[in-house]
Amino acid sequence: MNTIIGLFIPFLGTTLGAAMVFLMRKEMNKKIEKLLLGFASGVMIAASIWSLVIPAIDMAEEQGKVAWIPAAVGFLLGIVFLLILDSLIPHLHLKTDKPEGVKAKLKNSTMMVLAVTLHNIPEGMAVGVVFAGVLAQNAGITLAGAIALSIGIAIQNFPEGAIISMPLKSEGMSKTKAFVYGALSGIVEPIAAIVTILLTSTVVPILPYILSFAAGAMIYVVVEELIPESQAGEHSNIGTIGVAIGFVVMMILDVALG
Repeated sequence: MNTIIGLFIPFLGTTLGAAMVFLMRKEMNKKIEKLLLGFASGVMIAASIWSLVIPAIDMAEEQGKVAWIPAAVGFLLGIVFLLILDSLIPHLHLKTDKPEGVKAKLKNSTMMVLAVTLHNIPEGMAVGVVFAGVLAQNAGITLAGAIALSIGIAIQNFPEGAIISMPLKSEGMSKTKAFVYGALSGIVEPIAAIVTILLTSTVVPILPYILSFAAGAMIYVVVEELIPESQAGEHSNIGTIGVAIGFVVMMILDVALG
């Protein structure tokens, strides 16, 4: 039961964030948006280090492997995996009218949701692999640490849910429909988490690779999209402050609960 709850905590964060469309009358303040994008970046960077890469190195050492090999190989494969998805899935980022990925006749709103969904795949994988480690029992990952990661991802999903639903409302979409789109962008996380658990829960030796793979995928999203969006235009220092706050919050969660 704890595992099921843990897998759906991040989705709850996205849903609550998307619900802000019912409470906020106008589009999100640009400074707040930058702060939240930076915050999400900081959370993902800290989660990649403390919840994924460091456990991968520790686990590889316990298995008698060269500690850095699984971390390095998995990390680079995660980068390549997201690069491929980014090149194939048609999606549209905030404040741009130029779609990326394979050309497709889709509505802008649909491609915006696909962009956020693309972000959420590595986050779902990250949550799934740490819970796979918990279920394996001898992987050195605690339930408290896995829950800490879920909570950290949920916290950074809250602004993501708002950042997707608010612009959709501004484009003329009804509040209810914008909320549904925002919430649905996060449903991929528990799905990706469950698939990851099914693939790795019985194969403990590859867990270090999968942990670092998820870290690489998350860092790709941060470097490719979140940080550039938080630094675009004026007041880029606000995005930087958000990164610092998000990093510290996630670090404290992981160290205190892990």
